Amino acid sequence: MLAPFFVLFTACTLVPIGYAVKLSLFTERGSGLGFGGTESVFTGLGNYTRALGDTAFRDGFLTIAEYCLLYIPLMTGLALVLALLLDSALTRAKRFFQLALFIPHAVPGIIAALIWTYLYTPGISPVLDALEALGTRPDPLGHPLPAVVNMALWQWTGYNMVIFYAALQAIPREVLEAAVVDGAGPLRTAVGIKIPLIKPSLAMVGLFTVIGSLQLFTEPMILHGTAPGVVSTWTPNMYAYTAAFERGDYGLAAASSVLLALAAAGLSLVVTRVTRSRSERAREARP
Repeated sequence: MLAPFFVLFTACTLVPIGYAVKLSLFTERGSGLGFGGTESVFTGLGNYTRALGDTAFRDGFLTIAEYCLLYIPLMTGLALVLALLLDSALTRAKRFFQLALFIPHAVPGIIAALIWTYLYTPGISPVLDALEALGTRPDPLGHPLPAVVNMALWQWTGYNMVIFYAALQAIPREVLEAAVVDGAGPLRTAVGIKIPLIKPSLAMVGLFTVIGSLQLFTEPMILHGTAPGVVSTWTPNMYAYTAAFERGDYGLAAASSVLLALAAAGLSLVVTRVTRSRSERAREARP
């Protein structure tokens, strides 16, 4: 029963990873006087050294760090607040709001990025034209990082809200009823009971969001050419894309991709360890 999964996993994951690692150990060089084409030359860790020594590649990780510091707290906090509001007894038309908040995630990322680029571009954006008519001249593309964060928030907040809402629905109702009997209000119940009980979901969303943030590509790639601050190496993924498809340096592109994968694995391990240690301390603190 598991054989089809392992076949697909090997063909679609393990083989490409192995090929990327192999490709990262070689580089293409001209043979002879340049009339004999190119040949693949083994360089060992040379491509990795080139990538790590390139300022543009390192700056891409700084961009990702700034993106994470701004995006992860905003997205997690907004998704959690929306989930708590939907879970409250005061909310009406819950199914409608669940669908309405989830619909942005159903829109393909590239289409959403194109729509937001249209809304960000002065001269063609009806929103910017309306604001300019009111006497303000915003320039959302002058500082591209908040613009990219806003695009990601629009697409992923509803998705993570559904995860939090499902976790809230799994909380035993008798626990919440006991809190009401003890005199806890809605805010106290949310902060003191609901949020602590869905910490595993918070940890899972945080882990997936960190991994997804490292893979940031679609939004800045669409903004590239429109926003002056979004260069072709703005993120590590864009750096690898530029190295492969604009410069034809597939060894460097593979090396930078492997380094990005290792960074994602390292961050995943850190987030998992921190979450696990906090859960263990919480269990030990219980009477």
